[in-house]
Amino acid sequence: MNEAQLKPRPGDTGLDGTELLPKAQAGPVAGGNAVAAMREALMAHPAPWLVATGALTNVALLFATFPEVGDHIRGVSIMGGAIGNGFTNAPMGHVRGEGERFGNHTPWAEFNIYCDPEAAQSIFSNPMVARKTTLIPLDLTHQVLATRAVQERLRYGPSVPVGKGRSEVRQLFNELLVFFAHTYADVFGISDGPPLHDPLAVAVILFEGYEDLKLDDRKGERWDVSVVTDGIHSDDDHARGQVGRTVISPSKERGIGVRIPRGLNVELFWDIVEDCLRRVDERLSSRDNHKLSNDVSL
Repeated sequence: MNEAQLKPRPGDTGLDGTELLPKAQAGPVAGGNAVAAMREALMAHPAPWLVATGALTNVALLFATFPEVGDHIRGVSIMGGAIGNGFTNAPMGHVRGEGERFGNHTPWAEFNIYCDPEAAQSIFSNPMVARKTTLIPLDLTHQVLATRAVQERLRYGPSVPVGKGRSEVRQLFNELLVFFAHTYADVFGISDGPPLHDPLAVAVILFEGYEDLKLDDRKGERWDVSVVTDGIHSDDDHARGQVGRTVISPSKERGIGVRIPRGLNVELFWDIVEDCLRRVDERLSSRDNHKLSNDVSL
């Protein structure tokens, strides 16, 4: 495979669109083994969650190499996959010249699963891991659109007049959202606002503390998930086929299988995002005031 075949849609890095991200204070970690480090970190805590928001290569290696991790963890939250076929009423988008589709990298496949479909299949076919896994597909993330009203609220805060009080953190957040808005409007024809993907996978951990935000899994729906691995990474449709597509069927046993939510309380989700931004603003303001006080005292 080459770089062009695995280039994600939302920019070259996944964090394009802003110059406000802080500069790295340390270089890359050299040496060691990433999978072993994951095991060490997870086993050091009781009932941890593992959140995956990219290709699943290292996660699959983790469970294959250290099966005890699958028994130890509380849950796995994966942002990936696209079901389609009316699984939800979310707008899946269309590409000029290609028509309607439900994948975001190919007509059939979501990018994270497409990158390493064999790794994804190994996770979904592991009974111990699958029953603890929540899959957040495009069918869910495309319900959470950052509309113009949402963008303005997160940019300025809920009670600040437009044009005043914008913090650097809120500006950074807004610039990332606006960049993705252009991408989704120009590439996929979704013009109401960009969907949020990775934050939903992280928010799965929060849902246990917010009863009203509970993911709608139709009172316990569970799914067997199969990933298409036939085909190759290619720009040629015939050679590529449907590789990376996530195909689901109802689990034969209740409580066994992957949870794939069909919906959530979107308004409450945005309330939580706003609350997180408010807390960051307060923490940074407190830090800056403390630094100013120390400078004055000197």
